[in-house]
Amino acid sequence: MMTKLGIGIIGCGNISTTYCGLAPMFKALELRAVADINMETARARAAEYALRAETVEDLLRAPDIDVIVNLTIPEVHFAVTKRILEAGKHAYSEKPLVLSLQEGEELRALAAAKGLYVGSAPDTFLGGAHQQARALIDAGDVGKIIGGTCHIMGHGMEDWHPNPDFFFQPGGGPVLDMGPYYITNLINLVGPVKSVSALATATFPTRTIGSGARKGEMVPVDTPTNIHALLEFANGATVTLGASWDVWAHRHANMELYGENGSVFVPDPNFFGGDVEIGKPGQDIAHVPSWDHPFGKPNQETRANYRCAGLADMAMAIAEGRQNRCNIDLAVHVVDVMTGILRSGAERRFVDMTTTCERPTAFSPEDAMALLA
Repeated sequence: MMTKLGIGIIGCGNISTTYCGLAPMFKALELRAVADINMETARARAAEYALRAETVEDLLRAPDIDVIVNLTIPEVHFAVTKRILEAGKHAYSEKPLVLSLQEGEELRALAAAKGLYVGSAPDTFLGGAHQQARALIDAGDVGKIIGGTCHIMGHGMEDWHPNPDFFFQPGGGPVLDMGPYYITNLINLVGPVKSVSALATATFPTRTIGSGARKGEMVPVDTPTNIHALLEFANGATVTLGASWDVWAHRHANMELYGENGSVFVPDPNFFGGDVEIGKPGQDIAHVPSWDHPFGKPNQETRANYRCAGLADMAMAIAEGRQNRCNIDLAVHVVDVMTGILRSGAERRFVDMTTTCERPTAFSPEDAMALLA
């Protein structure tokens, strides 16, 4: 019988309910304690899920905690993950791993020196829909991928979020906030990125909060909110990425990939499930019958949500002595791509990547079943 790894969480905000609620689905995970800089918040979350509330310092020292999940705000992801590694614990971070390539490289070097694992969300690319698209591509059903388009379009969070300030400051914006889902899935489907170019602007100098106690308050915008990028992949494919919070309505698909012999239409990379479609020469675009993948099945009303899958895969990888799929090489490369896009937009030039990674190992229905309790 496999020994479960003891899991602790730092950061008891809204996303912690997702991890606390879904971790019991996975057999390699035993969530034991939570911590927050606000002990009242930690105690409330601990009581909700019958866990232990700790100070951050005590959690870092706890002998029954093997892996600590970093659910703090992105601005402190680097500092908190560094402390986790320095404490001798494996680390798993919410997205993005860090906000600069230099920080990512420092964490990679520290983890290697200590023989520790680092994982990072997003793990949605492990979902049934995205792995089905991966299987079609790997089987050569549309030939080599030569191009594609992706679109993250909306009008920001100020209408519904009571404290949206961070989203419009450096470290926020649609590329760093939503880009990890799309770019990670592109790497899963196509491979690593070679270079990027982009145009980036901030259309509106301020945003007006639309709900909560601060309704009507103006929030300054100090980061690009309308970005149009071109990604050149190592295999030669070129994919456009539109990422904007300045759009009221559009008809773009989430993700389309064009192969030499057909096209694949991929659902929203922010979610695990959805419909995959394929278009072949001389045929209408057709729905691909869903395969029996556990992480494509709805488990929350009509939606498939298996967040913690990347954490569970890392726990299994530690036990088996293999690389985890949501690994630090992938996460650092995604950071390289995202920060390269923003740098290209600021400097109006092509930016070459200084990192690369392997495509994560495909994640079959059998692989998924092996993670579930």
